[in-house]
Amino acid sequence: MGGAYPLRQCAVMDKEEQKHMDRVEEARRTLLALYGGSHSPLEESDPDFAAIKQRLVYSELYAQEALDPVMRELILLAVATTNQTMSEVKLHTCAALRSGASPEAVKEAVYHCAPYIGLGKAEAAAAAVNEVLRTQGISLPLASQRTVSEEDRLTAGIAAQKSIFGPHIDEMRAAAPNDQKPLQDYLSAYCFGDFYTRSGLDIRQRELLTFSILSAQGGCENQIKAHAGGNAAVGNDKPLLLAALMLCMPYIGLPRTLNALSCVDQVLPEPPEGDRPSPQK
Repeated sequence: MGGAYPLRQCAVMDKEEQKHMDRVEEARRTLLALYGGSHSPLEESDPDFAAIKQRLVYSELYAQEALDPVMRELILLAVATTNQTMSEVKLHTCAALRSGASPEAVKEAVYHCAPYIGLGKAEAAAAAVNEVLRTQGISLPLASQRTVSEEDRLTAGIAAQKSIFGPHIDEMRAAAPNDQKPLQDYLSAYCFGDFYTRSGLDIRQRELLTFSILSAQGGCENQIKAHAGGNAAVGNDKPLLLAALMLCMPYIGLPRTLNALSCVDQVLPEPPEGDRPSPQK
């Protein structure tokens, strides 16, 4: 009896050690697939910090199956654009291309940030993306993804809004005070007409990017709630939104992540316990 306890303790320690090593190995494999190996100069100057980041991001969070590899990288590219961390913009541009994203999709993910973070920030990120594209031998400019004309960008934008938020968009526009109607037109023609109608990304991808961009900014709770509902309307369910939030968490911080989570829970509450589907056996 006396010898049994040390053996059991040793077995538990071995299991925990294996779990740790699995995280290390998974991060190594992911970094190799995305970048051809480790990419962080912090490994030389700040090895502990680099290890924390790599094992959380490239092992635990990248293992989520709800997001496909391309969408995962486009979300992180949009978040890096929002945060104006140009080193990360370049990294996730490389990773997106290696994951199978088209150059057009990469550029569209950056362009899509513009109405939410401002043109100057999107321009700065586009310049960083262009550096990577040129090193990959990709000629610029890329083919235009524009699908609207000067004459129909407003009506096309309103149609895009209504496809996400429903017919009450007409009521919202009609109820705006006269001195605020131009802003409603800017919202419809600029945000939705000039960007949402572009090819290169579909409506579901754009809505998920919008949700991630707003969550990264903070102070956008009303818009996060609106786009949580918009995501559900276009087919992005709550588990997908939660997967996107968890992916963003290391880059946007826990406070903004938890605030966005609260918004999602308010708009898409969990069903009562008795109404939840039984697990399949």
